[in-house]
Amino acid sequence: MKKQPLIEIKNLSAAIEGNKILDGVNLTVYPGEIHAIMGPNGAGKSTLAKILAGHPAYEILDGEVQFLDQNLLETEPEERSHNGLFMSFQYPLEISGVSNVRFLEIAYNSQRKARGEREVSSEEFENILKEIIASMDIKPEFMYRNLNEGFSGGEKKRNEILQMAVLKPRLSILDETDSGLDIDAMRIVADGVLKLMNPDVSLILITHYQRLLNYIKPHYVHVMIDGRIVESGGPELALELENKGYDRLETESKIREGVAE
Repeated sequence: MKKQPLIEIKNLSAAIEGNKILDGVNLTVYPGEIHAIMGPNGAGKSTLAKILAGHPAYEILDGEVQFLDQNLLETEPEERSHNGLFMSFQYPLEISGVSNVRFLEIAYNSQRKARGEREVSSEEFENILKEIIASMDIKPEFMYRNLNEGFSGGEKKRNEILQMAVLKPRLSILDETDSGLDIDAMRIVADGVLKLMNPDVSLILITHYQRLLNYIKPHYVHVMIDGRIVESGGPELALELENKGYDRLETESKIREGVAE
């Protein structure tokens, strides 16, 4: 029996402050799949991620997004999270005075409440979190540090993977999670992501570079230019982009728009 799509994006166009950023994006992701979205700066990759997460600054001009048989664009950001959508940010926020354990406890219980389940006590949650941290080879003191305060780039990204492990999303969107990471930190973060993959969950990776895809191998690679996906393929497409860049696809995009010299 053929699986139903986890998320299906159809002809999605969007603008911010009157400037059109997305121009007819189409993308379908099935459970268990890893999709990478690549493209030059300003192509619309991060805009797509923010719209899926529910950022209020963007105006939807056209199209629809179905997530688990729901109209995603008609739901509030917290409802999207409760339903299993997770986004990691390129630059995670630092929050002074809020420890990791308390932040995660609130998020965890918010999900349980939305599902009609009993909220757990602080003591119960700390025991749950200690088990998850141990399974991910993270130091126990990590849970008591203030959220991202004084964290290195690698620690911030690893902390977001810890959030994924606690919340268990059906679809995770990682927006340039390799940004600012050295090779060792990238490998650690990738290993954490891969531990959370299973046939029921999916992953969308947004990145400029092939290097992250050496560790998290995608099933599909999509290239976004000028607000639309202009080419899709397998992992070999990422290798081509690494070797040849985006010039060919940018030129083809301009020709389609009728603006090539």
